[in-house]
Amino acid sequence: MTATLGWTWLGTVPYEEALQLQSTLSERRHAGEIGDVLLLLEHPPVLTKGRRTDPRELGMGEDWYRMQGIDVVETDRGGRVTYHGPGQLVAYPIVDISGVSGDGRPDVHGYIRALENVMTGALTDHGVPAQVFDGLTGVWTAGAPPIPVGVVGPQGTEVGARDPWLASKPGDARKIGSIGIHVSRGIASHGLAINVNNDLQPFEWIVPCGMESARMTSISRELGAEQDFDEFTATVRDQLGRVLDRELVEIEPEGLATVPSR
Repeated sequence: MTATLGWTWLGTVPYEEALQLQSTLSERRHAGEIGDVLLLLEHPPVLTKGRRTDPRELGMGEDWYRMQGIDVVETDRGGRVTYHGPGQLVAYPIVDISGVSGDGRPDVHGYIRALENVMTGALTDHGVPAQVFDGLTGVWTAGAPPIPVGVVGPQGTEVGARDPWLASKPGDARKIGSIGIHVSRGIASHGLAINVNNDLQPFEWIVPCGMESARMTSISRELGAEQDFDEFTATVRDQLGRVLDRELVEIEPEGLATVPSR
């Protein structure tokens, strides 16, 4: 019997509100009170800081971003700083990934690869050939990746290889989708974000991915026209069901408290 994935469209949700909802659903999923859940939504303008964020990635200073109407929030997800805003599709699967490795442990790397497959599949279906690169999370357009050229610190001084600040030479591939997850007791939360019709200017005010030369893009920029957001959302939803081998079941937002476990 195929497990189910209850999905819902939440519209535009403030980031911290979505963070609290994920925490609540993750606890209930771990307790076996609900089944797997997929939250589909957009965020108002916000910069989120992952566990590996370096302060230098927010070069303007947090107060400056807030003056531009962009909130800045600490999160428990992996990765570095990224931007969310209107016109960007965000998908948060709250799913049990324990046992998928065959020995009772969550296969975190396998799950990240699955999310990458979701994104590349959805983008390719929508007319934007996409790819992943070894050592770089997220999804990129066709072309060559940014090339690391050494690790530098403030004022360009060389530092140890463990410093998180990564310099690079630009490639012609552009980043179009990001991944950042949190796994606790076998339950994954957070997820993926794909640039559809969103303003890309805020990405130029940060160091996305911790890579100075990483260039961001969107589906609308790649295809030269604003895209049908609802249509692309459905494509991502269906890809998630296929890749995670789940039967999709639509639920209303108020029904999140009673998502079936099968």
